Amino acid sequence: MAELAVIDAHQHCWQIDAVQWPTPELEPIYRDCTPEDFAAASRSWGIAGSVLVQSQPETTDTDYLLALAKRHQHVLGVVGWVALEADNAPEEIARRAREPAFCGIRPMLQNLPEDDWIMRPELAPALQALCEHGLSFDALVYPRHLPAIRRLAERYPALPIVLDHAAKPAIRSGQWADWHGPLAQLAAANNVCCKLSGLVTEASPGAELDRTLPYMEAVLRLFGPDRVIWGSDWPVVNLASNYGDWLQLCRKTVRKLVPEAESAIFCDNARRFYGLDRDIPTTRAEQE
Repeated sequence: MAELAVIDAHQHCWQIDAVQWPTPELEPIYRDCTPEDFAAASRSWGIAGSVLVQSQPETTDTDYLLALAKRHQHVLGVVGWVALEADNAPEEIARRAREPAFCGIRPMLQNLPEDDWIMRPELAPALQALCEHGLSFDALVYPRHLPAIRRLAERYPALPIVLDHAAKPAIRSGQWADWHGPLAQLAAANNVCCKLSGLVTEASPGAELDRTLPYMEAVLRLFGPDRVIWGSDWPVVNLASNYGDWLQLCRKTVRKLVPEAESAIFCDNARRFYGLDRDIPTTRAEQE
């Protein structure tokens, strides 16, 4: 059987002197993280392409990621940042949409004091602009934000939404009911997908990867094989594990529960959700 081509739908790059986060105490990732570093970490695992996701709530970060996409063929798409509350947000979204690699935005909702900030009336023009330009919305949230994301999905049924890191359940403390219940309600919205990413970082440092299994299984069961998208969360995954171990655990779990959906979860769903139309590299040399 031919080796499965994998799209990593969630990875980051940054220049450490130009970012607010990560901070020095996060030693494994407190360094420059470049496309070349990503290629070195992923090349042994059949990664054919990736989606670069913003890590800073700044226009300059999005500019940086788009520049990387122009230079590195394995970067198939960029999820950037736009100040949704700004008066010129619709125009900024229209400008970004003209960039071939730009496929969506990610506001840093997890860092905001209001759990329902995204439902503010003044954000409506920007959210409508996302719909009009066929862009997507990455929801970087905690479980407490899930009711607001459900309302967002209901108000904008044409907006493709994906939950980053399955809404970051607090696995290390055994959080379940107040994650699983709202997640199940949100999963009823057909325009919402969920990333199988970041869960290992929510477990205790050094914990067995198997602690993430009930959460992974819940994501697969609630969203189904057509609305789950795999991502490594590189380099953040290195805070708790490594690229290969996380990928292998996810593939093992998918093969056990929904083996017929392996291509969808690890490749096809990302292409469809983000509208990726750049050619996938076929050789390692093309990825570097």
